[in-house]
Amino acid sequence: MKVLAFEDSYDIEQILVSGNIDFNKIELTQYWNSSDAQKKIEAYMPDILLLDHYMPPDTGLQVLKELNLNVENGTVTRPNKVVGMSTSSSANEQMLKSGADYIINKFSISELEFWPKLN
Repeated sequence: MKVLAFEDSYDIEQILVSGNIDFNKIELTQYWNSSDAQKKIEAYMPDILLLDHYMPPDTGLQVLKELNLNVENGTVTRPNKVVGMSTSSSANEQMLKSGADYIINKFSISELEFWPKLN
């Protein structure tokens, strides 16, 4: 499972590890800003895309909207799951309205049902 995260403040791997996620089944790459996000998404071809709403220089919402346009234009394949993650419920709602498959408080991302758990 290839996971691409755009999060500028918190180590996503540490959040997932603390949630008992099996990293033998995950390949995670994290970028600490959204510069060239579309090129990185296209190159990495993630199964799961994690987008922080409040991130420089473009918000996760802006990255998602641009991704939607690129998918529509056929220039990129949409990840199987797009997760909007923020501590702000209103930011998460905006992500959901713009096409995110899941929204969640970033500190609870390990609770999403699709992660492989350690036994």
